[in-house]
Amino acid sequence: MSGAVNRNALGEEKINKLLMQFAIPSIISMLVGSLYNIVDQFFIGQSIGELGNAATNISFPLSISCIAIGLLFGIGGSSSFNLSMGKGEKDKAVYYMGNALVMLFSCGLVLCLFTQLFLKQLMQFFGSPDDVLQYAMTYTRIVSFGFPFVIFATGGGHLIRADGSPRMTMACNLSGAIINTILDALFVFGFKMGMAGAALATVIGQVLSASLAFSYLRHCKSVTIQKEHLKVQKEYVLRIMSLGAAPCSNQLSMMIVQIVMNKSLKYYGNLSQYGEAIPIACAGIITKVNQVFMSFVIGISQGLQPLVSFNYGAAKYERVKTAYKRAVFCGFLLSFVAFLLFQLVPRQIIAIFGKGSDAYFRFAINYFRIYLFFTFINFLQPISSNFFTAIGKPKRGMFLALTRQIILLLPLILIFPLFAGIDGIMYAGPVADGTAGAIAAFMVFKELRRPEYMTGKPVKMTEEIKEKAIEAKEEIEKEIEKEIEKETEHE
Repeated sequence: MSGAVNRNALGEEKINKLLMQFAIPSIISMLVGSLYNIVDQFFIGQSIGELGNAATNISFPLSISCIAIGLLFGIGGSSSFNLSMGKGEKDKAVYYMGNALVMLFSCGLVLCLFTQLFLKQLMQFFGSPDDVLQYAMTYTRIVSFGFPFVIFATGGGHLIRADGSPRMTMACNLSGAIINTILDALFVFGFKMGMAGAALATVIGQVLSASLAFSYLRHCKSVTIQKEHLKVQKEYVLRIMSLGAAPCSNQLSMMIVQIVMNKSLKYYGNLSQYGEAIPIACAGIITKVNQVFMSFVIGISQGLQPLVSFNYGAAKYERVKTAYKRAVFCGFLLSFVAFLLFQLVPRQIIAIFGKGSDAYFRFAINYFRIYLFFTFINFLQPISSNFFTAIGKPKRGMFLALTRQIILLLPLILIFPLFAGIDGIMYAGPVADGTAGAIAAFMVFKELRRPEYMTGKPVKMTEEIKEKAIEAKEEIEKEIEKEIEKETEHE
């Protein structure tokens, strides 16, 4: 299939077919990304235990940073690319892709260098207890060498999907995850390398994923990237960053919340029966389990992106509205299943990641059931945020991306524990989730009530309407002048 035909298919093929075509590989790709963390958590939990699990949670903010950068230039670049292609601006679209690729790898190198230079300070800043610090430093020192590759693979996957090859994105990520899993077992259990073995396996998998993505992007289907397209230009980078700001902000806010969460769990855990390490270890595992569920939701939102961007650019608003509604329906079904699992079998889930004390399991079960209570509506915020970004309204997308993490959850994590101790941290979650879902629903409802969505056609003022508007304005001005003259004569 040629690139031109593929672009036209976005505006002509059935919505359900397109959404499945793009969302399913996206979901699998996101699941594979989550698998990196889950696999490491499994092997570390089985070989080292609670302290190892806590160490990976301390390092987790840096993993979130990598995803944030990947989404900033990946989703920003793919949205810019699809919007330009939808408008028929192919020559401009290729510059977005080239500039995005250069920024992805460059930012990865900067983050790697920064982490190596300030490793111990970062681990302590992220809330590491003293008995966890060496585990965290060993793991993060090695994993940081993979930052340029995981960022490139993450962002490159979105660009590959925008080019019309979602299955290739899935293949890139899946290959790396399989290698990571095999090497985890070999290094951790076979060679007894512990934290270092899990970290090394992760880096090798990330290098493989990035190499496959690079190989594809050298020979895209719809455009050909030349050297001149790789020259970073301000106008393209700023546009990319504006459209990628919402998903990036969502990840950065998650990172900030994770840091504050770790510090709060450490402080209030020390004041409770659980101690410092148990809350941090449990919260880290549960966060990564929740990421598996969110992989489905985010995969749907990412699969929605090229479909919405192209059709909005082509002024096919009815298809935009239909695609969003189908995505929301799928998100609800998946979220409800996750809610049932988190409420009914939390102990069985946490037991997968190694043994622990009675206090360890007691805290984990409560955290699952309370903190993730509103899982069944957590699909609304990420899908709606990405929807606004995809239609070229990044400010609204960014606002939605920030509602749960920064505007709501962060202050609640700081305030609630003052009255309820460590339990207050748990109750901050459902309050933030419920409020963020309501805000997202209101904003999208208001957007879809706009005239272009109701009529399915762009709203344009015809020459006849313009002439009537001018005539009406002139009549009003004449009436005002007459009233002023009367008032003057009366005086």
